[in-house]
Amino acid sequence: MHKGTLYVFTGPSGTGKGTLLSRVMEGDDKVFYSISATTRAPRPGETDGVQYYFLSKADFEQKIAQDAFLEHAKYVDNYYGTLEAPVNEKLDAGCDVVLEIEVQGAMQVHEKRPDAVLVFIAPPSFEELAQRLRGRGTESEEKVQKRLETARREMQYADRFDYVVVNDEVDRAVDEIRGILALRRT
Repeated sequence: MHKGTLYVFTGPSGTGKGTLLSRVMEGDDKVFYSISATTRAPRPGETDGVQYYFLSKADFEQKIAQDAFLEHAKYVDNYYGTLEAPVNEKLDAGCDVVLEIEVQGAMQVHEKRPDAVLVFIAPPSFEELAQRLRGRGTESEEKVQKRLETARREMQYADRFDYVVVNDEVDRAVDEIRGILALRRT
């Protein structure tokens, strides 16, 4: 049995990573979506163990000390990380695994797993990104500004990725990502 491929998807908050990946993965039983752990509070409609594993700061830091994460990062005052054991299990079983993580974490995965395929999701413009973040209506203007400052830094990493997909039109971006997955499976 061949080992699965590890795909790392990242990009600034508000670029539509989750929307694109949910569409790409519809009906594709060869791909496992790795759920990240976080210390941030759940947003409306989010459930523990579905979108994220919601952990206390103390629990998260204990797992860091136990080296239980493939990657972890602090982003906008919260921890995020990928538990290594479930990823390895799926890869060893021949499944492809998708990580949707922050840029910091993607760089950590790249160091530990140079065979991982790195995909950067970019907004069509910085102005569009700001509009999307404000349009969510889930955060204060102060938090939106923090996310925009972080996005400026993250955009500087795009050239370190195997692929850059601009999410200017969802259907087109989904087709591009499906093409990347198909290339790696042949």
